[in-house]
Amino acid sequence: MPVWLACGFSVGAAILLRPDGGILLAAIGGYLLWLLARNLRAQQVPSRFRPPAIVWAGVLVAIGATAPLVPWTMRNLHTLHRFEPLAPRYANDSDEPVMTGFNRWVKTWTADYVSVQEIYWNVPGSDIDITKLPQRAFDSGIQEKQTSELFADYNRDHDMSPDLDARFAGLAAERIRAAPLRYYVWLPVTRIADIWLRPRTELFPSDPRWWEFNDDPRWLTVSLVFGMINLLYVVLAAAGLLRAREYFGIGLFVLFLVLRSVFLGTLENPEPRYTLECYPAVIILASVLFHRPA
Repeated sequence: MPVWLACGFSVGAAILLRPDGGILLAAIGGYLLWLLARNLRAQQVPSRFRPPAIVWAGVLVAIGATAPLVPWTMRNLHTLHRFEPLAPRYANDSDEPVMTGFNRWVKTWTADYVSVQEIYWNVPGSDIDITKLPQRAFDSGIQEKQTSELFADYNRDHDMSPDLDARFAGLAAERIRAAPLRYYVWLPVTRIADIWLRPRTELFPSDPRWWEFNDDPRWLTVSLVFGMINLLYVVLAAAGLLRAREYFGIGLFVLFLVLRSVFLGTLENPEPRYTLECYPAVIILASVLFHRPA
C-alpha cells in the first residue's frame, strides 16, 4: 500500500508542475475502476487485486495526488480570495484578461501547427495576416468579410480589447451553430492526427508549411527524417497494441494515451511537443513486439 501512496505523491508533483498532469491521475483512476469492475465478477483473484485492495489503492493514490495541492490552494484562498487548486488554464496573472472569444474562434478552424505559428502566437502584439487563414476559416463570403474587418481592427494597435474579443466570440458562436460536428468532432480528430504525425518542423528553423517543399533543403530533410522516426514509433506502438492484451497493466498506458490525445484535441494550439509525455507509454507498447515470453 505505501507504493500506491508514493504513486499519488508523484502524480501530485506532476500536477503542480503542469495542471494537465491530472490526466495521469484520471488514467490511473479509470484503470483501477476497470480492475474493480472486472474482479467483482471474477471467481478467484490474487489477494492484491481483490476489490477491497483496489479500493484502498484508489483512495491512497487520490490522497497522495491531492495532498501537494493543499498548500497552493490555501495560498490562493488567502492571497487571491478564491478557490483555485490548479494554475489557470492559460497561465494568466490574476489581473490579466483572457482572450476567450478569440481562442474559441481559433478552435472553429485550426487543425494543424502551422496555424499556431502564423496566427495564434501573434495575438496579442503582432500583425495577423488574413491570407494565412485556410479556406475552412470561412463559411461564406460574409464571414470572410467579417473576419477581415476583425483582423483590420486588431492590426491597428495589436491589442485584443474586450469589445474585439466579444466580436470574435460572436463569430465563433455563429460558426459552431452552423457546424457543431466540425467543432466538436472533426477538427479535434484532425488536431490529434497532426500532433502525432506531422514532421518535426517546430523543433528546427524549418518552414512549418513543409508540404510546399520550398524551404532550405537541409532543414526540410532533417524535419522529414525526424518525422519519419516519430511515425515509426507510432506504427510500432500501434502494432504492439495488437499483442498487448497478454500483458498485465498495459491498459493503463493505453488509457493514458487516449485521454491525453482527447485532451490535446480540445486545445486551440495543437503543438507536437505536447505528446512528449506520451512517449514512455508509446515505447512500452512498441516493446511488446520484441518481447518473447520465457
